[in-house]
Amino acid sequence: MAQERNEKPSSEGELALKFQVHAKIAKPIAEVFDAVYNPKKLSGYFTTNGASAPLDEGTTVTWDFADFPGAFPVYVKKVEKNRSIELEWKAGDGDYNTQVRMEFEPLDGNATLVRISESGWQKTPKGLESSYGNCMGWSQMLLCMKVFVEQGTNLRKFLY
Repeated sequence: MAQERNEKPSSEGELALKFQVHAKIAKPIAEVFDAVYNPKKLSGYFTTNGASAPLDEGTTVTWDFADFPGAFPVYVKKVEKNRSIELEWKAGDGDYNTQVRMEFEPLDGNATLVRISESGWQKTPKGLESSYGNCMGWSQMLLCMKVFVEQGTNLRKFLY
């Protein structure tokens, strides 16, 4: 699993707070995509207190985590089956949304490369801190998804 922190100048010469993480999962793309799309599967390794519904384009679902208080609304902006999922959710440091993009790429040998990027934090110390926290969270999500999809084990329950 690799992480990439992208603090590149924007068109105005300012730094953009965004990142991308990725992991290879040794399963076919349809199975890996469904592990994110399907609320029952997502709840098996990530949303430990449940996901309210499938990630259908144009819907709002809730994700609930045992280690964070309360359910989070997640706005599903765009879905291309077996290719990508685009979401928005509230930034941890304020009353605005960040944008999440998940990309699924088929690899040789029935494996899948999953990339998750998130952007949109305010360029403040709290925004930077929040982005680092989410970078860690998405990295752990990919690790937990890999173990769940490949071996059927909920690794998250051992992490928190």
